[in-house]
Amino acid sequence: MRSRRQPSLTLRTTLAFALVAMLTVAGAGLYLYVSIERTVMQRSDHAVLARLDHFRKLLRYDLTLDKLESSPQLFENMLDSEEDIFIIGEPGNPPVISVNPSRAPLPQVPVVGQDQALSDADLRSGMSLEGVPLRAASVQALSGNTEVHLLAAHVMVKEMAMLASFRQRIYVAMTLAFVIAALLGYLLLRRGLRPLRRMAAHAADITPATLDSHRGRRLDSHDTPVELHQLSDAFNAMLDRLADGYQRLMQFSADLAHEIRTPVGSLMGHCQVALRQARSVDEYQALLASNLEELERISRLVESILFLARADEAQAVLERQPLDMENELQRVAGYFEGLAEERQLHIQTSGGGTLNADPILLRRALSNLVANAIRYADAGSEILVRVDSHDGEWLIQVENQGPVLAPAALTRLFDRFYRGDASRHQRSDSNGLGLAIVAAIMHLHGGRVTVAQPVAARIRFTLVFPA
Repeated sequence: MRSRRQPSLTLRTTLAFALVAMLTVAGAGLYLYVSIERTVMQRSDHAVLARLDHFRKLLRYDLTLDKLESSPQLFENMLDSEEDIFIIGEPGNPPVISVNPSRAPLPQVPVVGQDQALSDADLRSGMSLEGVPLRAASVQALSGNTEVHLLAAHVMVKEMAMLASFRQRIYVAMTLAFVIAALLGYLLLRRGLRPLRRMAAHAADITPATLDSHRGRRLDSHDTPVELHQLSDAFNAMLDRLADGYQRLMQFSADLAHEIRTPVGSLMGHCQVALRQARSVDEYQALLASNLEELERISRLVESILFLARADEAQAVLERQPLDMENELQRVAGYFEGLAEERQLHIQTSGGGTLNADPILLRRALSNLVANAIRYADAGSEILVRVDSHDGEWLIQVENQGPVLAPAALTRLFDRFYRGDASRHQRSDSNGLGLAIVAAIMHLHGGRVTVAQPVAARIRFTLVFPA
């Protein structure tokens, strides 16, 4: 099933940015709308209460019911809105003045006494037949010696129209804010993400063949934003690692082909010579012995390559055990004693202690170092093998006297198929993988191997095991 394609980062960020802008405008508009609505309601309430208080004073001092009956149009002219309601009448009798153009139903309102002050608590809400809110209140008044009730109500037609217009403007502002923020956000993000697109194009243009060419040049952090400096540096470091790894792989492939070609060519040459004419049994036996030697060399080479491959892929499983290092050093020295005597060398061991390590891998690493020392040590010299602990680390050192190596050669001793001598055509028991195997074994143990020349004509290899 084909996976659903995720939207781009630019689109998602643009929508998020536009949504935030729209919500911000909506929040500000809602706050303003509520504030205006509250102000409009307060002004409407104050208008109703002020009207009742005004007419209560008029009835008490200036107007009489007879005059009101003879001039009903007077009150209609005094109202602020054509939709407003005003009713005056004696309790229990039909109203003397009744102004209610829209015939809106009135809510039940309490009658405030003539000597009591009016307040917002005396108002009641209602609804006209058209669904427009209204606010109403009622007071008691004296006209001469006659008690009358005044009821005033304000139908908020103009106020609702104004609030509806304000809501429409808020909706328009929200829409414009979303659209403008989306457009500006998209343009700004497209411009801001330009360094990422350059990096993507740069990465797409790099191939193994161009890692070290002008097309494989590194990114310039000066042209990238601060937030992308770390990514740019990591990208450049990755290219450096790829270039180095690819170069090592090419060198490894070439060295591997050369190492295998030599024994295979030797085997083919021996067989071709033997097949040209009949040979005696002794000659065939000598040929088979020579071929067996070459096959053993190929077998050791293949075994070493397989070990390095497993170590690189972290497939080797360590079986750590406490090892008596004094016994381990003596075991390795005893194993190489005969080979050392052939070259008039003496192996001297010192130190001891208990180290937790894989016994097979430790012995192989130590054996490779001792074999390397025997191969390159000056005849009649001494090989020192010692173990010590320093700053919480275990140090196993193999030191011998031999040719002086240039600093550049020291850094390459642990490369695969590298030999100290430049000639690759000389017959040698070494396949150039011994020290590379030592480095791989130390990597599996979480340690390291170092090489140094403490004095001229002496070279020291050190296995550093963490505590």
